[in-house]
Formats: sequence, C-alpha cells, structure tokens
Amino acid sequence: MYLIKDGLDFGPWLAAAAGSSIGAGPTPRRENQDNFLLIDGSGNAVYLSQQAPLRCQVANWPAGHVRAAVLDGMGGHGHGREAAEAAVQGLLQLPACRDCATLATGLDGLHTRLQTSFELPPLVAARPPGTTLTLLEIAPGQAPLLYHVGDSRLYEIADGTASSLTVDHVPATVHAMHGRLNEAQWRLRVHGEHHPQISQAFILGNAIGDTQQLDKPLQALDAGNLPPFLAHLADRRVLQVRSDALYLLASDGFWACADPQAAVGRWPGLCAGKTAAQALAAIFDDFLARPPLGMHSDNLTMLALRFTPPGATG
Repeated sequence: MYLIKDGLDFGPWLAAAAGSSIGAGPTPRRENQDNFLLIDGSGNAVYLSQQAPLRCQVANWPAGHVRAAVLDGMGGHGHGREAAEAAVQGLLQLPACRDCATLATGLDGLHTRLQTSFELPPLVAARPPGTTLTLLEIAPGQAPLLYHVGDSRLYEIADGTASSLTVDHVPATVHAMHGRLNEAQWRLRVHGEHHPQISQAFILGNAIGDTQQLDKPLQALDAGNLPPFLAHLADRRVLQVRSDALYLLASDGFWACADPQAAVGRWPGLCAGKTAAQALAAIFDDFLARPPLGMHSDNLTMLALRFTPPGATG
C-alpha cells in the first residue's frame, strides 16, 4: 500500500492526500490497475507508474491551481492498468482549466485520442480497454469543477453521513434513465448491492443507448437525460463544497462487498475530527484490518480533500 501525504503544497485553503493498494482478501488481484493523480499549486505531481508512486514537475502550471483524479482500469478488459496509466499521462499534458466547458472539451478530446491509440498494434486487446475517471479541477479562488465517467465515486462526508456526489455509469442507471427503475430500485441496485458491470468508461466508450451496444464517444449524464431524482448530480458541473466536510474520490473496491452501504457507512466515524491524511489512513487501516463481509477482492484507491475558505480556521 502507498500513502501519499507529504511533498505536495496545496496552499492554506486545501489539504489533500492519496492512497492506493492492490487490495485485500484471500485472493488479491495480481496487479494494481487503479491509478490517481495529484497536481499541487506549484505543479508538483504524483501518480502511479508500473504500480509505484512517481513524482514529476508539470511545466507551465499556473500558481495555486490543483488537479485531483482517481482512475480504475477495467480489470476484466485488456490493458486495464495501461489504460489508466495512459489517461494519467494525458492528464499531465492537459492544460489547467477554469470552466466546465473547457475541461469537458479537453477531456473528451483526450478520450478520443487514447481510444484511437489503443486500437493500434501492439495495444490491440481482445476486449477494448477502459478506465474510470473521476476528477476535480480547482482553480485558485474558484469552486471545484467535476468531470466524471465510470463507477468510481466522489463522496462528501458531513453531518455524520457519507453522500455520493456522482452517479455510477452502470446498467441500473441506464434502466433508470429509460424509466425502468424508480428511485428506490435504483438505490438498491447501485448502493445496496454489488454489481461489477459498467456502461461507460474513459477510452472504452458508452453503452447507454437503448441498444446497449458500445458507442465510441462519451455521453454526459445531466438533467437532460437523468431521471428527476438524479438530475442534480450531473457528470460535469461546478461543486459547492463545505469547509466542515471531507471529500473522498474513491475506486469501487471499497464497496465491492455484500453490504456496500454498511461498508461506506463506517467512513464518517473513522473520519470525524481528522485531517485529510489522517482520515485516509484510518479508512485504509480499517478496511485492511476488518474487510467487509462478502468482499470481492479488488484494488483500492482513494484521495481525501479538505477545503478551508480564506479567513476560516481548522
């Protein structure tokens, strides 16, 4: 396991830490196909390369700008780890963005370029590669921008509750979009059970249409196509963050178990009164020491962020 909490400077208004592990259980994965990226306000970056942390300096990075992302390479497909690593390399090259439209255009373009590159030898696989991507782009003095594709999640830990701020791109969501599942049914399928299926991934493309056949472009989910009970959780939006909350970007290994709600429900207690780095360590320590019942072995990656507005303390 790797815990990254030192050597990066996010300024006085943000604290962040990252952790990644190949996982736990009687039959752990052969490799860690997850990845993450943290770029601090001075352009110092850390991510995984060949499953180990690597640091670099991003050229021409604007002062005070931050980028944070979690990626989960698709283990059931070819080149899952390579897809996540390639996406991270693309993120290192993507210029800093200050609005959702620019961010979405840049990332959609990266998706298309990487998709084309994986269709060329020697990277052609029996099944197309893909990775989740849940990313926060934070310009100095501005609210964070969210870009999300796949079934990794962004959680807000506040008031003793863990609330998901993203919608999983999974078959149950597609059924809800077409009116075949109501809110209670969707929440049971997505947050109350473990279903290791995905309907959209970065580089892979989407199977969100009625035919559920793979289409190369990504499809943004928003108020125009989500059911009313999910319409406020658009994939590409400005986030309103709280100074009393902790924000967690996480891959789905943390809730790949018989009772996902119970597993995630432990987080508020573990995080209470802790810094971002302390909360992250507590979640990993708890999971590895007391794996949830019915756990499916999977990689584990999480970023923790705390925002403190100017003039606030703590």
